[in-house]
Amino acid sequence: IGSIRSFGLTPEKLEILNTKPYILPDHKRIIAPPMVYISGEEMTRYTMKLILEQWIKPHLEISSWEYFDLSCRNRDNTNDQALHDAVSAGKRIQCIFKEPTITPTAIQAKQMGLKKAWGSPNGAMRRGWNGISISRDTIHIDGVKLGYDSPVLFDRHAVGGEYHAGWKAVQAGRLVTQFFPDDGSAPVLCDDRLLRNKENVVVTYHNPLDNVTDMAHLFFSRCLEAKVVPYIVTKKTVFKWQEGFWQIMKDVFDKHYKEKYMESGIIKDGVLHHLISDNATMQIIRWIKGGFGMCAHNYDGDVLTDEISQIHRSPGFITSNLVGKTDSGKPIKEFEASHGTVTDLWEAHLKGEETSLNPLGLAEALLSALTHSAAITGGPIVQEMDTFVKNLRKAIHNTFRYGQGTRDMVGPNGLTTEEFIDKVAWRLGRYVAALEEEVEPSDIVIPDAKHHAALPVDNSALQQIFDQYDKNKTGNININDLESILTRFNIAP
Repeated sequence: IGSIRSFGLTPEKLEILNTKPYILPDHKRIIAPPMVYISGEEMTRYTMKLILEQWIKPHLEISSWEYFDLSCRNRDNTNDQALHDAVSAGKRIQCIFKEPTITPTAIQAKQMGLKKAWGSPNGAMRRGWNGISISRDTIHIDGVKLGYDSPVLFDRHAVGGEYHAGWKAVQAGRLVTQFFPDDGSAPVLCDDRLLRNKENVVVTYHNPLDNVTDMAHLFFSRCLEAKVVPYIVTKKTVFKWQEGFWQIMKDVFDKHYKEKYMESGIIKDGVLHHLISDNATMQIIRWIKGGFGMCAHNYDGDVLTDEISQIHRSPGFITSNLVGKTDSGKPIKEFEASHGTVTDLWEAHLKGEETSLNPLGLAEALLSALTHSAAITGGPIVQEMDTFVKNLRKAIHNTFRYGQGTRDMVGPNGLTTEEFIDKVAWRLGRYVAALEEEVEPSDIVIPDAKHHAALPVDNSALQQIFDQYDKNKTGNININDLESILTRFNIAP
């Protein structure tokens, strides 16, 4: 499956292309532009080491990259100087690739022998890089049916909300919230209430709005380029303080994008639509054809993009890109996979067991970082890197399409973590050498969801639902029964 036409290559050269690192002797590596590379923990760190050795280093000269180890142990050993240095370098270079990291709990800190439970590195990066948005979009492979048929784009406000909240457990009493302006003018009373319960938790947070205009331009530009319908998501009917977010979004759209969306036919009447967050959760399930974008506050965006990732099979098929800016206004972009460190597979690996990690999310983040680093540098490297990125993406996608994917995609007979990375490296070497596949990959591959660990199914509960509608006990249900089931769960198309 997926053999390669030789186009007159000598047997000796073909033999070289069948031997690691799968490159010809006259192969010239591309000098990669500067980039910040942040390493993390566990299975994703191990997998990225394999990817760098087999997919990247044979083809790119990466001595200009700056490396930072943000494992819990190194953060502890350096008293978090490693994180501060990474943030500083990211602001200077403006292009960052980040492996998944761990934010240790108090229990984990004790287990690892850390001095303390260090805070979230992502939070420090969002603040240090003047974070505007976290863009999380569906990843698609031509010929492979995942969840959504067409792209789904999401921009989540990178700052504000519950994630940087102050809180205190208090007893019954009076709670007063005051604001003291920087200009020294009179304090402003924000809230004054009596707490009647003996036990209470007080939480204080704010939603910054200064960069929402930047976020609006980013979101509407991305949706326009992708030709998807944009929606703004809030709970402003109840949370009145969210009205400002919506109003800024609408003002930017009406002034700068309305005519463009009408001309493109994406929004024929030129009206920007708002979705209440409750409604958005249902439409994410129902709009399975995709072709839409959503923009929301920090917390809502976190929850809704997790839902999108499950509809689209798993977090491994969703991007996660932080967009910020320097103090002078230049864009800073950080790329990472949207999933974690995959602890269960790491524990299996440490036991010597076979693993089968799908590295698509990691790879897509790295490819995007390579493209952005070239764009910052400019000149001939833009075309050189574009060609390499296209070849690598094609090698990854076609390896899945030829049935040589990881087990979450093709079942128990799928390749191991190491075998998949090796197979892509083999295929990449041939694409770089301008060789072609003898047989085109299949147009459609429908992966069986039951092979994916992130999609557990309670079969007994499923059987109970089926039995309720299989009234004649024939083992069959008809179209009316199916309609009733889908309507019951509010997911009917």
